[in-house]
Amino acid sequence: MNTNNPDIVLHHYPLSPFAEKVRAVLGFKQLAWKSVIIPAVMPKPDVVALTGGYRKTPILQIGRDVYCDTSLICDVLEHLKPQPALYPAHNKGMARVLAQWADTTLFGAAMAYNFQPQGAAAVFAAAPPEAAQAFGADRAAMRGGAARQYPGDAAAAYKSYLRRLSDMLESQDYLLGEAPCIADFAAYHPLWFTRTQVPVLADILSSTPAVLAWMDRIEAFGHGSITKFSSGEAIALCAASTEGYALHDSRFQDEHGIPLGSQVSVAAESFGTETTPGELLGASRTRYTLRRQDPRAGTVLVHFPRIGYVLKRAEA
Repeated sequence: MNTNNPDIVLHHYPLSPFAEKVRAVLGFKQLAWKSVIIPAVMPKPDVVALTGGYRKTPILQIGRDVYCDTSLICDVLEHLKPQPALYPAHNKGMARVLAQWADTTLFGAAMAYNFQPQGAAAVFAAAPPEAAQAFGADRAAMRGGAARQYPGDAAAAYKSYLRRLSDMLESQDYLLGEAPCIADFAAYHPLWFTRTQVPVLADILSSTPAVLAWMDRIEAFGHGSITKFSSGEAIALCAASTEGYALHDSRFQDEHGIPLGSQVSVAAESFGTETTPGELLGASRTRYTLRRQDPRAGTVLVHFPRIGYVLKRAEA
């Protein structure tokens, strides 16, 4: 593997909003990448071979390094190509805080609105009934019993959030100024789903023309240079990689009393809480790294952001 210009492999599927966030960032940075299309619902045996348990979409792979969660994936892409920047030097904190709000609060309201019965019918119009049922059951399992927002409540919140975004765009092209940042891509992807996947419900965007014009600007970045790649090729690439990609923060920040080398597990705090077990290889101020073995993928280094994830010592 060329560590100076490594192959970027994105495991995703076309309708995934969070995958669209990363695809748009890849376009913004004009990066070349390999596209592995994965199932939208479980089972995902080739994904789990790489992650050890994590099943949310997308994941980013560089050799035997697998990065989970788009907040971490975007950090990796920034490291690979610092310019144009996702994190403006004068406004890094605001950009990250706004992106976190967009990925959670805005996303939750938008998707509850998008998947009201009329929207769900549009998404699955060309699919057999069992596909819609499987998707619903899969996402219910990922919620772990947590209640979904009612469509009426979601619509009211979504309209308010769109007005707030519009206010931010009244006198500038992007949310925090004249150049896009991570907040723009985080806010864009749930709105992209409304506009492109549930057009029957997209009229909600029409009352905020500044938001629509901003979406056009984000869309114009494209998705970068894409090469098709199979999941089998991705697993073989991992198995053949003997060195990790040089993006490891070696500084150890111990918040749990768990030393490096311990057997641990990492799981999301909410939504998609499947655990990934492994050896704790790294715990920096921003991420965890687990080393694990897979019969097909070999030695895999799986990375998670600290924020939003729970580290636990493995039970004896």
